[in-house]
Parts: sequence; structure tokens; C-alpha cells
Amino acid sequence: MREIPGRRRRLLSRRSDGRPEPISAALTFATQWRWPVLPGVAQDPRHPGRCGCPDPECTVPGAHPFDPGLLAATTDARMVGWWWTNRPTAPIILATGGTAPCAVSLPALAAARALGALDRVGMRLGPVVASPTRWSILVKPYSLEQLGELLHAKDFVPGSLRFHGEGGYLALPPSETGAGQIRWERAPLPGSASPWVPDVEAVVDAVVDALTRTGVSAPEL
Repeated sequence: MREIPGRRRRLLSRRSDGRPEPISAALTFATQWRWPVLPGVAQDPRHPGRCGCPDPECTVPGAHPFDPGLLAATTDARMVGWWWTNRPTAPIILATGGTAPCAVSLPALAAARALGALDRVGMRLGPVVASPTRWSILVKPYSLEQLGELLHAKDFVPGSLRFHGEGGYLALPPSETGAGQIRWERAPLPGSASPWVPDVEAVVDAVVDALTRTGVSAPEL
């Protein structure tokens, strides 16, 4: 395959703190893994920690799309490169579902204890995205019908679980948002292929069981 000049340097470029540049990460997600991405809204420069969108009460500052909207998410290298060349610090937003992973998220403390319990029983997980308040376990794409049947079959599902499916979104590392840095709690294995992710049924079953067995109270956040 013909190499595109400059692409390799962008994909491998890193900041002084060792983390990849947002443009490098965004191009990797879009071109190597075929995950549709778009830039998130910037933080308000006058009020650090607040979102740059018109909503003064925004609950996910900097961690959501605004302009362009979610439907603009793409895997096109030229578009992704143009976006982050013009907005180099923009958060990277994944449009979940379709050809991209979905996610199951829960509060950070409960997630840390649940993942520890899953490790002890040998549960295989794929990448896990962490923000200061919530962790998101990436899963295979699922439909609303599939999710509805899964939840209906359960006697109890913690109200703090959130589901990022078709039409949803998730901020990816190394984004900086109003809530803080987005990082990998469980990083994808190195390689050019799209990372492996488990089925949503396995993750929901395991997380609910782990939270129940460990007695973790997962407050709504």
C-alpha cells in the first residue's frame, strides 16, 4: 500500500508529556480502527472547567459534539486531519454504534472495584476509557432492542449504569475536558487492527454480578 507522506509522522507524534497528540490519536481511531470521530466542543476560555456550548448548566463540559454535530462523525483522514489542524486541542468524540464500539459506563469508584472483581474471576475485557468521574467499558455494537431485552431479563440493574449505543457518543483519550483528562484505564493492545471488545451481555452480566457480590453502592453521577 502506498504510504501517504507525513501520515506516519502524525500518527506517531507525541507531546512533551509522552501522550500522543490529539491529531495523531484521532487519525489512528479513524483510519486504522475505522471508528468515526469528530471534534468535541471546546471549554470556555473565560471560565476553565465550563463548557463552550450555549448551555451554562452543561453536565459534560467539553466532552460532547456541538459544531459540527454528531452526524458529521467520519473515518475520512482528510476531514479528521483538517479538523484537528484547525482545532489542535479539541477533544476526540467517538460516535458509538454502527461500525464503532458501544460502551457501558459507571461511576469511577464502583468501576475500579468491579474491574478488580472481574479480574479475579478471569473475565476478559477490552479497552476501558476513564474520566475523573466515570469509566466506560467498550463493547461490541448492540441495538436498542437487544439492550432492552437484556435489561428486562434482569431482576436488578444499578441505576448508575449508562449505555452509549447507536446515536450516542463518548470522549476518547487523550482528550482534555472540563471534567479533566480522558485516559485509558485499560489501553488497547498495540497493533494496527481494531481492538477486540466483548459482547454487551457479558459485560452487563459481569458488572452487575461484581457490584452485587462486592456490595458496592454505585451512586448516580
